[in-house]
Amino acid sequence: GWFPGGLLLALAGAAGLFLGGARAMVSRSGAVAPAFGWVVAVIFLTASRPEGDFLFGAGVGSYLFLLGGMALAVICATMGLGRQPEADGARLGK
Repeated sequence: GWFPGGLLLALAGAAGLFLGGARAMVSRSGAVAPAFGWVVAVIFLTASRPEGDFLFGAGVGSYLFLLGGMALAVICATMGLGRQPEADGARLGK
């Protein structure tokens, strides 16, 4: 995609992946697992090959994607569900 739209779409997809993992596992570790996989994949894609090919070039968009994705991973991991019970069964007199 083109610079601003493609970058925002990719970051929104990454945030959906991280939040979806947290909601599916009902814990913060659910956001950490896809974030770890995302970071490993991005690191492998930024390394240049012997032929000189690489996926992410040295540009503003690539750095925004890398740093923005890492920031989203941290935000989604800290926003994940805590240890509070989901049901409101704490009050007996209801």
